[in-house]
Amino acid sequence: MHNMEEKVFSLPEIEIKKDVRLPTQETALLIIDMQNDFVKKEGALCVPDAEKTVPAIKRLLEKAREKNVKIFFTQDWHEENDIEFPIWGKHAIKNTWGAEIIEELKPQKGEYIIKKLRYDGFFGTPLDHLLRINGIKNLVIAGTVANICVLHTAGSAALYGYKIYIPKDAISAINEFDFYIALRQISFLYKGIITEEREIKFE
Repeated sequence: MHNMEEKVFSLPEIEIKKDVRLPTQETALLIIDMQNDFVKKEGALCVPDAEKTVPAIKRLLEKAREKNVKIFFTQDWHEENDIEFPIWGKHAIKNTWGAEIIEELKPQKGEYIIKKLRYDGFFGTPLDHLLRINGIKNLVIAGTVANICVLHTAGSAALYGYKIYIPKDAISAINEFDFYIALRQISFLYKGIITEEREIKFE
């Protein structure tokens, strides 16, 4: 049996874009899975840092609402016998407390809620259709989990031709490694812009 040397990898260099100005009519804010099961400590699949991102996401929401930017929420929405459960255990079962979007970020009238079946917010949902009929070209994506639902949704968005922007203080992952994997993939593979909430301005 061969001895394997432990390799230590340095974090990839990722540019953090400053002063991101986005046209209100062509931009949407997409908030991924900020639901009780993922954000709250008593939730079925609590992401440790998710609650820390709530203030940044709330500020994004306030800026978007003030400028009449289109706002979309995804909501993991599972049947009792979902095929994801052997992987993750039961979570976000439809019509339960765990599946509800957290009170602090409750959608308002006129905002879109996309109930999704899988990690990807585009898979089996009308998200792409709704973005296109609203003339959206740019997507600001926040929420959880960074390397799962955020990454898969951002990937599909890029493949559909949208320009993606990720405020890194408004996404969360189960651990730091997963967090940086998401930033690396989004910036390198999908040419997404990594920024911070305070740098985003809707004009």
